[in-house]
Amino acid sequence: QVQLVESGGGLVQAGGSLTLFCTASGVTFTRYTMAWFRQVPGKEREFVATISHRSGRTYYASSVEGRFTISRDNAKSTVKLQMNNLKPEDAAVYFCAASSTIILSQLRSPSAYGYWGQGTQVTVSS
Repeated sequence: QVQLVESGGGLVQAGGSLTLFCTASGVTFTRYTMAWFRQVPGKEREFVATISHRSGRTYYASSVEGRFTISRDNAKSTVKLQMNNLKPEDAAVYFCAASSTIILSQLRSPSAYGYWGQGTQVTVSS
């Protein structure tokens, strides 16, 4: 059974940093492209970042480029999202997602990911 568990969310002041973690179980982690999405009430789930399973190539939403960094530790089946210089508009529930069959054109689409975590809340005070 595939399970993704996020951790590391919390409250931070604008300009501060947070690190999110997602630990996977029940999967051969090295076969999965991993991603982070976020969602605020009343809005669609939004792509944040993704990291491929083979090359470790990363892709980011333009709104977080240069401030967020996604990385993975295959030995620990963990993906990390380092978030720096946080802004109030970054506040959301952040979700970890995994896909073993994704292609390049689908990387930013939530529907391309078959497995999801429960989410972790990030709150940014101004």
